[in-house]
Amino acid sequence: MRLLGIDYGEKRVGIALSDDRGMMAFPKAVLPNDKFLMTEIKSLISGHGITTVVIGESQDYKMKDNPIMKKIRAFADELKRDLDVEVVFETELLSSHQATHFQGKHAMIDASAASIILQSFIDKKKKDEPYESDY
Repeated sequence: MRLLGIDYGEKRVGIALSDDRGMMAFPKAVLPNDKFLMTEIKSLISGHGITTVVIGESQDYKMKDNPIMKKIRAFADELKRDLDVEVVFETELLSSHQATHFQGKHAMIDASAASIILQSFIDKKKKDEPYESDY
């Protein structure tokens, strides 16, 4: 079960991928938010066998949608319509700030934020599942 994490921004979109078992998130890329974005995302999904896409839900401190959420929801709707993947939202509150705090500013900060969003989703899912040992 491979997962894709997305930190959607007006100018850049951070991308993260999970390992094959869907247990750990890793920064993958930062893509420009341009006319080629959807094509690149669809290629990543099909090329990596993605089953679930986790998109950061942009809300303010009062848990109300930020203005960009309208674009994020349209983006999510297009993915659901065009591909056979589950699309879910995960709160992204302070993910970019958290990534910058731990790693400093760098070119892959949006991908790091996407991995924080994806790992948050994975961790919540782990809590809901019974423990399975590899031994």
